[in-house]
Amino acid sequence: MIKRWFMGIATLLLLSGSALAQSTFVEGTDYQTISPAVKTSQPDKVVVTEVFWYGCPHCFRFEPFVERWSASLPEGVVFEQLPSALNPRWIEHARAYYTFKMMNAHDQTHKALFDAIHLKRQRIMDLDSLAKFAAEQGLDEKLFRENYFSFPVETQIRKNIQKEKRYGHRGVPAVIVNGKYLVSASLAGSNERMLNIMNYLVGLELSQ
Repeated sequence: MIKRWFMGIATLLLLSGSALAQSTFVEGTDYQTISPAVKTSQPDKVVVTEVFWYGCPHCFRFEPFVERWSASLPEGVVFEQLPSALNPRWIEHARAYYTFKMMNAHDQTHKALFDAIHLKRQRIMDLDSLAKFAAEQGLDEKLFRENYFSFPVETQIRKNIQKEKRYGHRGVPAVIVNGKYLVSASLAGSNERMLNIMNYLVGLELSQ
């Protein structure tokens, strides 16, 4: 499986016109090293973490790329998402993300919330508008409101804030590879190149 993964990386680099990317991806230019490394949720795996905000148009455009990328990961690599609380305005969406998780509705609501904000141009920024969105998805609005400020959600928000401070990123989307490397849209320059750099760094971690 890992052999096929590396073959896939080589194909992706060739298709993007970056066959020599392994020698041209430079720390400090194409990605940043996180020091000290941040402990991951699964220390025995290579964990790739996407940091995003529902209101971010760049995150919205990156989402289909990372969705396809994460659909065919090799053994030993796991993908997770972290809704950013970097900006106080973004915390409402982070709360909603974990509330939907608690309601087992993440798969139903994740893309729908992105689409509602960026395609339907709906202003969904606070508890009332998020609760209305939840109801429109067929969910229990009362239960959503009850979970929104629950202890598990509050705990996760605090953990996110602490993690993001250690990641050191300044915007979204950002991708953290195994708690060691930061790949940002601003450094990568394009969604395709962002994936190339992610593949390169995942390859480095798998080879260790």
